[in-house]
Amino acid sequence: MKLALHIALRYLFAKKSQNVINVISMISVTGVLVGSLALIVVLAVFNGLHGLIGSLYGSFDPELKILSEKEKVFSVDSVPYQQILETEGISVVSQVLEGQALLRSSKRQVPAIVMGVDEHFSQVSGIDSIIIEGEYKLHDSSQKMGVIGYVLADQLGLRLNFVKPLVMYVPRRTGQINMMRPDLSFRKEYIQPSGMFAVQQLDYDSRYLVVSINQARNLFEYGDEHVSSLGISLKGEAYPEDVKSRLKELLGSGFLVQDQHEQHATFYKLMRVEKLMAYLILLFILVIALFNVIGTLSLLIFEKRESIGTLRSMGAGRTLINRVFLIEGWLISLAGVTAGVLLGAFLIWLQQQYGLLRFGGEGAFVVDAYPVALQWTDMVLVYVSVSAIGFLAAWYPVRVIVRRYYSEQGEE
Repeated sequence: MKLALHIALRYLFAKKSQNVINVISMISVTGVLVGSLALIVVLAVFNGLHGLIGSLYGSFDPELKILSEKEKVFSVDSVPYQQILETEGISVVSQVLEGQALLRSSKRQVPAIVMGVDEHFSQVSGIDSIIIEGEYKLHDSSQKMGVIGYVLADQLGLRLNFVKPLVMYVPRRTGQINMMRPDLSFRKEYIQPSGMFAVQQLDYDSRYLVVSINQARNLFEYGDEHVSSLGISLKGEAYPEDVKSRLKELLGSGFLVQDQHEQHATFYKLMRVEKLMAYLILLFILVIALFNVIGTLSLLIFEKRESIGTLRSMGAGRTLINRVFLIEGWLISLAGVTAGVLLGAFLIWLQQQYGLLRFGGEGAFVVDAYPVALQWTDMVLVYVSVSAIGFLAAWYPVRVIVRRYYSEQGEE
């Protein structure tokens, strides 16, 4: 193997008698380089978008969430709440109660999700950091208050300086419907918006109104112990998977413990599929580029006919000759993918540090430059996959070309 590698390296870097062979060799290396570079950059862009949108979700959602597996609402008394508070790795636990409601402001009516939260919610989420107007405040001494998504506020024509409060309507859960007075079949609560938030995700900004959990319980007719979920913030050194395992063991069956990926499973699954499809499409283009290796090897074997004869006279068999040109073809692919991966990593670093590629126009974007994130697993994936395809692209042509050479020499 060492002998074959040594000879292949000499053939690769030795000066060719025909300059066209050098040109085709450089084209082959450049094709693999550009393909590998594109793979690394595209995967890094997907990683950057994945991380960016995940961080936006994290500004509203807790790191871990406890839900009932079957019921929409459950009682805090049905879980070992004190033991959850004392679980290793948990910093803060917040109680949340959600429900559908109809919001009315003046003559506008919009369905929304009313989310009742306790005083710890700002500690398990970053909601106070995404307030774009007003402040995060759920009550004061004289009135009930809340914060609303800015798109929802726009749909309602709502502004913070309005004197008239926002009205929430919910069908009664208990009691009978009086057909003579259908208006009595609804419960209503009033709030004065104290702030507007922007998660920069339409699912949140156009649907959520955050109020105090006591007001939500009154609106939805639930007791003081009822919640729809428990939001959990972790200590800095805690690993989410470890805490999640402890909570599952503590809660047993009937409850779900979700991390942020599971809270948005559809989005993250879609991102993984899009990333995989982009990878496969670019890999297919790179396979086409690797066909240049076949032409390079054909010309190289023709160029080295005399050298092959010399090797045969020295006792080299067909296996060694096959191995020499197979390694040479593989080295062309390795040179291209190595340069492409390193150059791609450098370009990604430049984008991260200096934001060379920026969003055009004057829109209010979440970030100014395209987000990118390089993962070592992507580098390994690209290097291994391109190297493997490069090896296969050289293996079959070398066998055919060398066999043809032996046939021309009157040997089989």
